[in-house]
Amino acid sequence: MGATTTLGVAVAIPQPHASVLTTWRRRVGDPAADLVFPHVTLLPPTPVPVSAMDDVEAHLAKAATTVEPFMMHLAGTGTFRPTSPVVFIQVAMGVSQCEILEGAVRSGPLDRPLDFPYHPHVTVAQQIDEAALDEAYEELSGFVARFPVERFVVFTRGADGSWAWGREFPLGGETPTRG
Repeated sequence: MGATTTLGVAVAIPQPHASVLTTWRRRVGDPAADLVFPHVTLLPPTPVPVSAMDDVEAHLAKAATTVEPFMMHLAGTGTFRPTSPVVFIQVAMGVSQCEILEGAVRSGPLDRPLDFPYHPHVTVAQQIDEAALDEAYEELSGFVARFPVERFVVFTRGADGSWAWGREFPLGGETPTRG
C-alpha cells in the first residue's frame, strides 16, 4: 500500500466562534482542545495512500460542487451520552447541506463505513469526566453563531495527534486554494 496519511474533511468554524469553542474545550479539560480546530466533520479520520492524493483532491473538488455556499446557524448543546461521552454544539441550520456534502465526500476514493450514523455537530467536549461534560453542556447551552459557509477544508493528522489545515475547496465549484 505504501505511505499513508490520515485525512479529515470538515467545515471549519470561523473566528471569533472558533476561539470561543477552543477556550471552552480547554476550560473543561478536553485533551483535544489545542489539537483539533472547531469544525463540523464531513469525513472522519481516514487513512489514505499518499499516492492517491491527486485522485482524492480531484474527488473533493467535484464533491464541493454539490452544494452552493450556505448559511450555518449553530445553537445550543446536545450530547451523544450514554452511547458516547461527547457534548456538542448543535447545527440548527445547514444540516441538509452538510448531509449532502458528507455523502459526496465519503464516496469514491474516500468511501468508508461510519461507526455511527452521520449527525452534523461541533464537538466541544469528549474524553473527560462526567462533571466536566455536564459543565460544557450547561454553560454552552446558550451558544449561538451564524456565519456563511463558502468552503470545506482537508485536515491532515500529525504524529502528535494535531490536525494541520490543508487545502480548501470552495463550494459551488470555484478553484480550490491551498491552506
